Order: sequence, then C-alpha cells, then structure tokens
Amino acid sequence: MRRASGCLFGLAFGDALGAATEFLNVEEIRRRFPPNGPQEIVGNPARVTDDTQMTLALGQALVEVGVENLSVVSLEPVLRRTFVEWLHSPDNNRAPGMTCLQACEYLEAGLPWQQATRPNSKGCGANMRVVPAGLLPTDDATRAAVAQFQAALTHSHPTALAASDLTASAITYLVKGGEPQKLPTQLRNYALSQRSVYHTDWLGYLWQRPGIDTPEEFISRGWDECLEVLDRLDKALINSNRDIDPCLAIGEGWVAEEAFATGLLCFLLFLEEPLAALQRAATTSGDSDSIACLAGAFAGAYLGMAAWPKDWLVRIEYRDQLAALGKVWD
Repeated sequence: MRRASGCLFGLAFGDALGAATEFLNVEEIRRRFPPNGPQEIVGNPARVTDDTQMTLALGQALVEVGVENLSVVSLEPVLRRTFVEWLHSPDNNRAPGMTCLQACEYLEAGLPWQQATRPNSKGCGANMRVVPAGLLPTDDATRAAVAQFQAALTHSHPTALAASDLTASAITYLVKGGEPQKLPTQLRNYALSQRSVYHTDWLGYLWQRPGIDTPEEFISRGWDECLEVLDRLDKALINSNRDIDPCLAIGEGWVAEEAFATGLLCFLLFLEEPLAALQRAATTSGDSDSIACLAGAFAGAYLGMAAWPKDWLVRIEYRDQLAALGKVWD
C-alpha cells in the first residue's frame, strides 16, 4: 500500500489545494472556485507552501541522523541546519509564518534552541510539519520526544508540543493499519496517558516559566487543551454534517490543536473519499492549507498511494523529494 508515501504525497496535495484558499472565508472560496471550492491541483508543478517545505526539512534531518542514532545531541544541529536552509531557500516565498521565520533567524544566529524558540506560540507551524516523526520505525517514547522536540525549536507553548505529539501518534496509528473509526478514542487514551510525561532528555529546562512549578504542570497544560479539542471533535462526529464548514465545529486552525483536529475531522467525514476530504478541508474559513495538508496526510496514511490520482503524482512540486522520503519509510 506504500502508506508512508501516500501520507507524504497526501500532505503535499492538501497543501497545494488549500494554498489558494488560505485567508478566505467559504463564500469567497466558492466565488473564486465555483460551485464548491477547488477540486483539482493546478499547475505543473502544482505549487505547495511552507507546510510541505518544512515537512521535507524535518524529514531530511531525520533520514540524515538515522533512526538508530536519534537523540537531542544528534538531531538538534542537523535540524537547525535544515531549518536555516529552508529560511534562505529562494522558494521560501509562500507566506511563511512569522514565528517560524523569527525562530529560524535566531537559530541561524547561534542562540541555544531554548532561547531561539518562541515560548508563547502554539501556531499550527509546530504540527503541520511533524508527519515524518509519525512515520519513524521507532518506539512510542522516541516518536513522542522527536515530535515534541521538532515543534519546540520554533513553537514552545506546551500545546504546540502536545498537539504535534498527538498528530504524529495519529499518523503512526493509521500507517500501522489501525481502524479510523477507533482513532478518536485511541487519541484520547493516548493524551491521558501522556498528560504528565515530560521528555526531559530532549526538552531540558524548556518548562521553566513564570507561574509553573514543575515540568509535569507545564506539559499537562498542553495536553488539557488537546483533550478539550478532542471533545469538540467527538461532538462534531456525533452531529456530522459534510456540508458545514468544519471550522465552525472545531476552530479555524491557526493554532496547533485546532489545525490537527479540524484536519482529522475532514478525514473522518470522508473516510473512503480522500479527494473529497481534501476538497472539504480546502474549502474552510481558516488556515485552509494547513488543515488540508493534515487531512491529506491522514488519508494517505490510511489508504496508501492508491488514494491519489496518477496525474497529481507527477505534477506536485517536490515530487522527487517526497518519493525519496516515502521510499525510506514504506
């Protein structure tokens, strides 16, 4: 099924489809792409955004370090380099997030990563790029630490860390053949089990903030917000309506936990219809490209490469890099 490849290409397809609709409300999207929003990726290549670019930067770093050598000591300098390379790429002109730009500038300046990161940001830039961590053939604790650490280099609000971990956990579950209908319950149980787990070996003193007494208190704040958004997801699935903007039920996705849950809702509403899931995600009033890229990643992890039109596979930007990463983890 080549689930890893399907996941990565799905992320890029969603990104490309939603790139033209970000910052627009649903009525504006439907006016520009009548009658029901964008249905097809456009161009050759079909251009993506910083969401896919930073996913590739993380994936490149993970492959370079190797799963058997993963530690904060080995990964941090490589990830710092690939993020700075993204910062200066001539293709980094796709409305990148200010938090990622600022943090990467500080990383380039040589600041310790705990000082380079933006401590109060939980923007979706933390978890729209985390998918490669979910594809790693490693144990759950290492996957969780990597997912949180890659987020922490730019966005170190506890919810940014927890939502990235939750996104990676969902990818791992689907790639291993888990049943999507059971995924919300699986994720809730995972969040509860991780609520007081702080990965000290990877995150160090990051938890030290005014008004926070312990690392467990720090990370639990992030997991509590993730549990709250899972409540919204459950309600949206009980009262499911494919025709209503998913952002109305979950949130607009500008922050990490909402991007995760809104993308997941789009996937779960269209389980066997991956293109419809992307089209629904791209026709939303929030951060449409990030919502759609996560919906595509979930759909591809579940259905594999067969989910996607062959014409899209040859036209998507960065197809060679996506295929190379997918081959490593398939």
